[in-house]
Amino acid sequence: DVQLQASGGGLAQAGGSLRLSCAASGIDSDDYVIAWFRQAPGNKREGVSCINKREGIPLYADSVKGRFTISLDDAKNTVSLQMNSLKPEDTAVYYCAEDEPSNYCSLWDTHFSSFGRGTLVTVSS
Repeated sequence: DVQLQASGGGLAQAGGSLRLSCAASGIDSDDYVIAWFRQAPGNKREGVSCINKREGIPLYADSVKGRFTISLDDAKNTVSLQMNSLKPEDTAVYYCAEDEPSNYCSLWDTHFSSFGRGTLVTVSS
């Protein structure tokens, strides 16, 4: 079974930065995708960013383009999400998700078979 462990959440001021990490274990395929989702209280879960191992091409939600950067360290099976210029509306629990075998990135949670426990990001104004 795939295990996903998200870390790096915390409290930041608006305009500040945080870096999230997702450590993945138990991945069997050479082709997989890992994505970040978030869910704020009272809101549906939304896709934030995704990256595939084969090409390393990122996908971003419009709400985070230009502010967030996703990266993959495939030797460590770790995906990071660098979040800059944070806004109060970025406040949410952030989850990482994985799907394999796949090279197809998506921001739809129904595309992913495994989700990890979340990490809370709080951005104060």
